Amino acid sequence: MPLRIYVILILGVCLMSCEEASKVEKEIDKVDVDFVVERFDKAFFEAKSTDLPRLKSAYPFLFSKHVPDSLWIDRMNDTLQRELLEEVTSKYSDFKNVKADLKDLFQHLKYYDKSFSSPRVITLTNDVDYRNKTIVTDTLVLIALDNFLGSEHKFYQNIPKYLAANMNEAQIVPEVAEGYAKKYVFQSERKTLLDEMIYFGKLLYFKDVMIPFVTDAEKIGYSEEQLQWAEANESPIWSYFIEKELLYSTDAKLSSRFIADAPFSKFYLELDNQSPGRLGQYIGWQIVKAYAENTGEKPMSILEKEPEEIFRKSKFKPKK
Repeated sequence: MPLRIYVILILGVCLMSCEEASKVEKEIDKVDVDFVVERFDKAFFEAKSTDLPRLKSAYPFLFSKHVPDSLWIDRMNDTLQRELLEEVTSKYSDFKNVKADLKDLFQHLKYYDKSFSSPRVITLTNDVDYRNKTIVTDTLVLIALDNFLGSEHKFYQNIPKYLAANMNEAQIVPEVAEGYAKKYVFQSERKTLLDEMIYFGKLLYFKDVMIPFVTDAEKIGYSEEQLQWAEANESPIWSYFIEKELLYSTDAKLSSRFIADAPFSKFYLELDNQSPGRLGQYIGWQIVKAYAENTGEKPMSILEKEPEEIFRKSKFKPKK
């Protein structure tokens, strides 16, 4: 086939795909969702001891029955807590942009899952517990804003830089989306490296579908430079996994090397310090995307497919 005709065919397929995606997004934009953002952080910051019964009545799930009222009152007046709340109030005096993106996420969720109902969205602080920045349930979304003050914030000085890098406003909606992804993604086993790669690949693919307005770097929590490094090195990364026969290995250490949060991935090569962490997640993402493109299956059904089927039918080939 002459190169010119081949290029025209490829362009035609791309245009058709873009038009179809545009139609879907226009339909999603019509989906009606209604919710408010409840600023518990502000309410607590402005409250006096006499307001405590009212707060406990409005937010009973935020107040442990095992904690006496005296401790909550002490917290209201604690100097460090006041400083924390002041920083959050200063940074998030206006929550319009985040709310708009949350609305977009909820519209996508309702489009793909007709049973979805808008949750109560509540902002709060949690003493910079960065392992629990957001909590998502069937009826609630809790967002701890003290974990999104900016990667260089003074509160984060003792937090590893590779973790603090994602403690910024741009990560709020991807964090919430991941909370929902974990509710929809299913697979019966997570024993091998490939199982883990596909599982996290599904979480990232879910973000592709539900928050397409977010950059790929923000979806995976990379800087643009880290994403470019991963894209440029797909082929040698994949070759390493194949040559070392890692895909079907059940070695527990592989998760810490290639899946878990880390400052870099561990190939035990000179390039390690140049690499971002979680490259196993990145490759799993590319495999799931390849499966979606090759099969044309509906997004929600892909989330329930087993890793071996996704891998086999993806016909994945890394970028060169």
